[in-house]
Amino acid sequence: MKGVVFNLLEEAVTRSFGPDTWDVLLDASGVSGAYTSLGNYPDSEIEALVTAAGQALSLDRDAVLRWFGINAMPVLAELYPAFFTSAADARSFVEGVNTIIHAEVRKLYPGAECPHFRMHDAGGDLVMDYISSRNMCALAQGFVEGAAAWYGQPVDFQHTACTTHGDAHCTFKLAWPLAEAVAA
Repeated sequence: MKGVVFNLLEEAVTRSFGPDTWDVLLDASGVSGAYTSLGNYPDSEIEALVTAAGQALSLDRDAVLRWFGINAMPVLAELYPAFFTSAADARSFVEGVNTIIHAEVRKLYPGAECPHFRMHDAGGDLVMDYISSRNMCALAQGFVEGAAAWYGQPVDFQHTACTTHGDAHCTFKLAWPLAEAVAA
């Protein structure tokens, strides 16, 4: 996992709960906390931090990952405003994750192993298949919900298939009711 992901988690935790909470999570998880954005770190370290956060907040892994995705989005918007200003709305932003965002991530952070999303339109809804060996579909959900919030366009998010239930990949069905109402 690239250090930038750890940096985002630290910033999200610090903004929401203060720097002391980040230190508590580091102590509870047993990781060093010294993450450079370009560095590569074991996935087990992000999992240890997520587990520590879950124990501290009485949340399960998916709830912590979803929270992280939602709360990392404002940080990403500050660090990489061009990603956000180049998309007219939340759906366009999400549709550009493979071709724009992850392509740029791979340039900025060589060796990054980004998840891949297969997307197609289904009667106006966006259907996304999340493909990753990390099984962090809840983080992807949080990122989608965070993007929707950033654009002021709440998303109707349905998780219709999941690897944790034995499916080959995770599938999301997304709709933006307010954006659709404005367009109509």
